[in-house]
Amino acid sequence: MECLPVEKIPQGAGWTYELKLDGYRLEAVKTSGKVSLYSRRGHDHTQRFDYIAHALKSLPDETVIDGELVALDEQGHPSFNLLQNFRSAASHITYYAFDVLIHNGKSVMELPLSERRVILEEVLQPTAHNGLSHVSSRAPEMVQFVRTHRLEGVIAKRANSRYQPGKRTGLWTKTRINLAQEFVIGGYIPSHLGIDSIAVGFYKGKDLHFAARVRAGFVPATRSQVFDTLKHLKRARCPFVNLPEKTEGRWGEGFTAEKMKEAAWLKPEAVALIEFLEWTRADQLRHAKFISLRDDKDPGKSFGKLKEWSDNE
Repeated sequence: MECLPVEKIPQGAGWTYELKLDGYRLEAVKTSGKVSLYSRRGHDHTQRFDYIAHALKSLPDETVIDGELVALDEQGHPSFNLLQNFRSAASHITYYAFDVLIHNGKSVMELPLSERRVILEEVLQPTAHNGLSHVSSRAPEMVQFVRTHRLEGVIAKRANSRYQPGKRTGLWTKTRINLAQEFVIGGYIPSHLGIDSIAVGFYKGKDLHFAARVRAGFVPATRSQVFDTLKHLKRARCPFVNLPEKTEGRWGEGFTAEKMKEAAWLKPEAVALIEFLEWTRADQLRHAKFISLRDDKDPGKSFGKLKEWSDNE
């Protein structure tokens, strides 16, 4: 089941709130005495995160739970970059379980979320590598916690919602508190380290629109890592429908015809998480910063623009 992006957190009786965590969505499946881990796109990550599978060995047989795999940095903040370099960070990785789909061979997806949480507490024995996600019945408290700790956002769920796989019904919603979003990568400016900057955009319908040239947030290691990930996607034609731009803009991040001569263009098949100060009415990101690649996101989905961000001048 997926969350519907919304501008404002829904409030009122019947809503509960969780932290929006920046990690890998994984389902843990215990069958015939063995635990397997699967991504939302059906990829098997059991071997990659074998210590998580081991930590969940106490699950009852024929049971399926849903959760988020998160790497925590030294300050206890979720770090997707740390998760991608998991071999050096196994001790910092936690599996936050938030739902149960099947219990002892019986589907519980038709039960309300409040009842599924009771079952989840019964079947999950918390260890160093797994735990229940923090839940609150008060939105203001959760929002304040997210802002104080500079976390990503808030998940709101109806306590009586049943589990509907693959659906965005609005009974589960997500709201970003700090401005960040996944964008499609359509090109880059090369450098001797691999890349100097990436060109990112978002979809309007089926058209990919350029939003920013992002240089901040890279270090030598990530410049090389991102280049190695993107180089096989090269194509001759620019994928953005709104380039070239007339000027580089106030902050020098635009793509003029002259600047486009330096670019290497890519098939729009890679996704990056980008933080930014604001998203202007002219559909440009201001003070954009690269956070991480997101190989768990489907680039075929339209990463659009939330209305609340368009109100910033």
